Amino acid sequence: MSTLEKINVGVVGVCGAIGRGAGMVGSINTAEPMQVTAVCDVDAEKLEETRAKLDVPQAYTDYDEMLDKADIDAVFIATPMHLHVPQSIAALEKGIHVLCEVTAAVAVDECKDLVAACKASDAVYMMAENYNYDWHVVVVRQMVLQGLFGTPYYAEGGYVAEIKGLVNSTPWRRKWQLGISGNTYVTHNLGPMLEWMPGQRVTRVCCIGGGHRYSDDDGTPFGAEAGNTMLCKTSDDGQMDIRCDFLSDRPGAGVFNCLQGTEGSYQSPRFPGDPHRIWLAGRSDDGQWADLQDIGDAFLPEYWTEAVAKGLPAGGAYFQCAWFAE
Repeated sequence: MSTLEKINVGVVGVCGAIGRGAGMVGSINTAEPMQVTAVCDVDAEKLEETRAKLDVPQAYTDYDEMLDKADIDAVFIATPMHLHVPQSIAALEKGIHVLCEVTAAVAVDECKDLVAACKASDAVYMMAENYNYDWHVVVVRQMVLQGLFGTPYYAEGGYVAEIKGLVNSTPWRRKWQLGISGNTYVTHNLGPMLEWMPGQRVTRVCCIGGGHRYSDDDGTPFGAEAGNTMLCKTSDDGQMDIRCDFLSDRPGAGVFNCLQGTEGSYQSPRFPGDPHRIWLAGRSDDGQWADLQDIGDAFLPEYWTEAVAKGLPAGGAYFQCAWFAE
């Protein structure tokens, strides 16, 4: 594959209520040699205003037209989840590189189709799981690689955030996040866990929910169960436990991830104000947690410290774009 001096990027999904696509333009432009040269959205009324605000030269309301006419080398896909696979495959078939928001797909058959398209294309596909590049995830991974956790064998985490109110502003969530039983949005947990268990893969998986407990404003029950929990077995006889709950009425806890090894343990914050807790055999006071913030910077990899030295915005959004560009 040839090295590109400039990578022209098109971004699809820039006018949505959450603003993910538009919000990523700055990170993409910062990750040299990428530059956003086209944006796309079906909302024609907002598109021109968004294009001007982002200072991007081209705008399209038709995704296929952007792929054909915009002279782009890569595309960042920030559309609703059920569009990710067809839009990824459409780009891959044209030799256009793909950086796609999570989730990669919404069904097993879609996953198989996506893998086939990746194998058939000379273009690169990357799922944009930004949590893999958060400070604490990177620090814990470096500790694991240095052997400080011994053998990691158990990880637990979750994404707990009541989002029933978003079904009006982002109606696709009504089906694809709140309408299906099972864990529909687990990569903010699964991504970091696989980073912390290097070389391991999920070999078995099951999921159980807490029953159908909630309905929307017109009284129609949500298809998703409350408190869905996914249990994974890994190739090295490890275990992962992930809760995904977007329905339960309670203050949100956001994303949290924890790791247990034979010689170390990490607990991410569960609630605002909580510390990142770390315990390492032989390094921590017996029976006492330490604060990861007090020791973590010493374990940051060179790519992180170099980015900071250059004044770049070290963190998930920037690094996922930088790795994709590389």
